[in-house]
Amino acid sequence: SLLASGETDADGRLKDLGPAELPAGVYRLIFDTGAYHGPDAFYPEVVVCFRITAPGVHHHVPVLLSPFAYSTYRGS
Repeated sequence: SLLASGETDADGRLKDLGPAELPAGVYRLIFDTGAYHGPDAFYPEVVVCFRITAPGVHHHVPVLLSPFAYSTYRGS
């Protein structure tokens, strides 16, 4: 079920997304990269699935995007 949605700011960041604390579980972020790269985007969306094991801990999940590649990691 959808917990939250939002749009990034001019720096490509979304500072407040969803509830302040999520319970342990598996979550999915869907990035609409086609809106950024346009209708001919090679990756029209990027899906990042991750697990929260420690509720209450800050989770920073960046996506680095170029026209034909992307990467992600757990940030601090």
